[in-house]
Amino acid sequence: MSSAVHNAGMRPGTIVLLHSPLTTADAWGELPGRLRTHGLAVLVPRITDDESPPYAARYVARAALEINAAAPATPLLLVAHSGAGPLLPAIGAAQRAAHRLVGGYVFLDAGLPQGGSPNRLDRLEAEMPEALPPLRELFAAGGVYPDWDPPAGLEGTLRPRGEAFFTEALPTAPDWPDAPGGYLRTSDAYDAAARQAELRGWPVLRRDLGHFPGHEHPAETTSALLDLIDRI
Repeated sequence: MSSAVHNAGMRPGTIVLLHSPLTTADAWGELPGRLRTHGLAVLVPRITDDESPPYAARYVARAALEINAAAPATPLLLVAHSGAGPLLPAIGAAQRAAHRLVGGYVFLDAGLPQGGSPNRLDRLEAEMPEALPPLRELFAAGGVYPDWDPPAGLEGTLRPRGEAFFTEALPTAPDWPDAPGGYLRTSDAYDAAARQAELRGWPVLRRDLGHFPGHEHPAETTSALLDLIDRI
């Protein structure tokens, strides 16, 4: 384990890596193994049964079941990638209900939770408005998203969704955050989310490592994540 994590900042009992609902857990690449070489306990839930509505509730429920089954050491550090970000408050609430301490939240190139009950298209309009018109056209034609090929080595990791997934109301987060947070921005698509995290007073690290950094740059991503944990 990094001496920085031992001596300062948050000291997670277990790091829980939560993959985007639009990918499989394999999109984390080498990151879980790299973190374990630093003496960290790492849990990687694999959510595969959220293909029908209510999508968000199914994801949260399966994540909670897998975490509970693993009986991880606490405090938990919940780390969300991409589309898993807005679900972190609900996942954290499920852990509190199970009397399991959540010590912190990390958003890795991920969307932040918002007030009210926005859906994913609402969030996209706020965070990446230029991406909304082509996405609406795609859905109007009956398409699914993502509709692009993943980076080499990540074939088969995408889980494209139709319009119903993106227009479903996301879980509310009235009592969140209940623990410190941090943001690791690895692609410029999430610049707005990183700025929002700064406005919350959270530590924010910016690294140009791509949207799948655990696969494309595992060593640098591990180093950045350890640095961020030290600041939380």
